[in-house]
Amino acid sequence: MEHTNMPMLGCENAWVATGALITAVKNEGTAQVTDEQVIEVLNRTKKQAIGGYCGLTGVCGIAPAIGSCFSVILNAACSKDRETAVTMKVVARVIDTIANETGPCCCKNFVRKSLAEAVKLTKEHLGISLMMPSERIVCIHVERHPHGCRKEKCSYFGR
Repeated sequence: MEHTNMPMLGCENAWVATGALITAVKNEGTAQVTDEQVIEVLNRTKKQAIGGYCGLTGVCGIAPAIGSCFSVILNAACSKDRETAVTMKVVARVIDTIANETGPCCCKNFVRKSLAEAVKLTKEHLGISLMMPSERIVCIHVERHPHGCRKEKCSYFGR
């Protein structure tokens, strides 16, 4: 996420979120995630993480990216009950988390907040404990934000 070629805003950030989450779950080992499932998660993210939709429809691509991880792990499908319900509840919680961070939108913030929420959700719904960094994250991209950084309103703003 810190790479200079990584855009400040854009759906590439959804790929970071989904890649980080599915890799963390795979590395933890409980869910026994396969390489094919990792590819499936990324393909699903590509289909639903579409630039500008956060403002046009209210659905930031990071939410379906996180949802794709749960959907693949749970083997959710339209014909299923609990698996699909859990996936939808996960996406709803991630959207709520993101909505609390807007004004203006910041994909870097959205990735960080969504992954923090996803760590809670993996424990709650999958029984998988993932670690979050213990040190405070300080954003280094304040000047790169094309719409203006939220500064003090953002928990990652360096003081």
